[in-house]
Amino acid sequence: MDPHDFLEGATVSVADGAYAVCRTDRPDPNAFATVQDETETTVVVDEASPTVAAATDVERGWKRLTFDVELPFELVGFLAVVASALADADVSVFVLSAFSTDHVLIKESDLDTALQTLDGLGCDVRRG
Repeated sequence: MDPHDFLEGATVSVADGAYAVCRTDRPDPNAFATVQDETETTVVVDEASPTVAAATDVERGWKRLTFDVELPFELVGFLAVVASALADADVSVFVLSAFSTDHVLIKESDLDTALQTLDGLGCDVRRG
């Protein structure tokens, strides 16, 4: 399977609002995503969330891009193509994967560049 085949025509949705990526002491039941390992808990929440004020460390100003295409587990290199193209455009990413799709968080200041880059990969980009 070629990752480019999945990118061509794939809808990429830009979520409304801005997100914060926070290091916290505990999960947030209202978080978009929670990653908890042996050493820390990271939550991705709306910037207006009370979790932001209580967090140990916070990175604000992220926009969430969702690839509205079901990606099979056998697909190799999808995120590599996306991340490489965005890296070439000097756009930093924070990546989260769900069961069947991927989400890429990028800084609000890089949104236009990121969307142009994804458009160049053949994606159908849709803002909120």
